[in-house]
Amino acid sequence: MTDMPINTPFWLEPKPVMFPPTNLALTEPDGLLAVGGALTAEWLLQAYSNGIFPWFNPGEPILWWTPNPRSVLFIDSLKIKRSLRKTIQKLEWDESLTVTLDQNFTDVMQACATVPRDGQDGTWISPEMLTAYHSLHQAGHAHSVEVWQEGQLVGGLYGIAIGKMFFGESMFAKVSDSSKIALVALAMQLKAWGFELIDTQVETPHLISLGASAISRVEFERVIRQQINQPFKPQKWQFSIDWADAAYGHCQTQNKAP
Repeated sequence: MTDMPINTPFWLEPKPVMFPPTNLALTEPDGLLAVGGALTAEWLLQAYSNGIFPWFNPGEPILWWTPNPRSVLFIDSLKIKRSLRKTIQKLEWDESLTVTLDQNFTDVMQACATVPRDGQDGTWISPEMLTAYHSLHQAGHAHSVEVWQEGQLVGGLYGIAIGKMFFGESMFAKVSDSSKIALVALAMQLKAWGFELIDTQVETPHLISLGASAISRVEFERVIRQQINQPFKPQKWQFSIDWADAAYGHCQTQNKAP
């Protein structure tokens, strides 16, 4: 008798809250592990702690994914191109553009759901997802970055933090470079807190241009086990540094690198 390859994802009941081993995820479609479960804070925290995330279209059952390889952004590898650097430098004197943390999580997530993107016809961020992630935000695990221009929300991103690991979920931009500014600001603050990387889930040309790279699922799980076990209290976030100055220092360090 020979082992047959697994060609269907596992079905999950609402209880118990547990996932099958991630090495049993499908290779086609890449990383699909399971169907079902529930979109609760308990399920989501269990998922992210194991490198798993939900992604499904409205009207579909909950699909849980763990791609192999996995796209990640090591903060020290973040690329800030010259044009973006100039935009950030303008923030030193242009007070019409500001960046905040956790000031409007709901609107950031709704904007991620509604702002059009090249190559995407719809959104996977359903009302059910909005409710689930809002509960994580209230618990201090889901966080948003807001970019404001003259008081209007023009860019941002959101994701999940467990220990000193940040799992990026989605970003949006209504004006040029606003989502990149949100990412740079977040990365600089995370680095100051001792975070080393951001999970960016699936590799894209845009993420690669920002310094993201692909690592194996095994390596990703090793890294997140290390990071999530570093103590960092779930709470509402605010900047503790001048992130623009930190970004300038980051660029200087990169310029000196061989």
